[in-house]
Amino acid sequence: MLLLASLQYFTLAPAAVIALLLAFAASMLVGLSFHEFSHAAVADRLGDRTARRFGRLTLNPRAHIDPMGALMVLLVGFGWARPTPVNPNATANPRLSMVLIALGGPVSNLLLAFAAGLPLRFGLLEYTRELQTGFDPVYLGGFMLSWFIYINVLLAVFNLLPLAPLDGFKVVLGLLPPDLSRQAEPLERWGPGLLMLLFFLPFLTGGAFNPLFEVMDPLRRLILSAVVGVPSAFVG
Repeated sequence: MLLLASLQYFTLAPAAVIALLLAFAASMLVGLSFHEFSHAAVADRLGDRTARRFGRLTLNPRAHIDPMGALMVLLVGFGWARPTPVNPNATANPRLSMVLIALGGPVSNLLLAFAAGLPLRFGLLEYTRELQTGFDPVYLGGFMLSWFIYINVLLAVFNLLPLAPLDGFKVVLGLLPPDLSRQAEPLERWGPGLLMLLFFLPFLTGGAFNPLFEVMDPLRRLILSAVVGVPSAFVG
């Protein structure tokens, strides 16, 4: 269920739609900002002060939010923020640093998801992403947390895809042998165009072809199941 599509149900379930809006807003402001801050923090810890000099070693969303990436979160549930400037060559071990800095972002989203999932794992709230009518605070709390968790897991899994400019591409470059890594580097310029094509294929094909979803779905389900303590077949 996309956020914009859910607005048609506002008259039937206003409380749930507002809770959904709040969950998406929190995911953009907290999830994306913490993601980019984590890149900056890991780089800074490893000795690269580039992000600090550019004012990105902060949790202030204004330093990180990218309008197009935020729009994609609203449209499809996952997106991106402004890339954090880093220079792994300023660290003691550039190749290892490249991997650790890149992983900092997705790991931060997983930490947020696991923290938000604690009330669900302990049975205080129920995992649900289904709109319901009425005003039930317990349902609304579980609904908001479920969507916050879902989006942060999507952000983590999406950013681990080995396509530039996503974090997964940097991870692959850092893990490949140096010769193969240098051969793969020119592929970076094709990444953004390929990524946008993959984004819009479902819209162009009426939903018949959604390769991003097909690739991401098994890992998404596995992580969601671990976060909320529900079998992967039931996390949706």
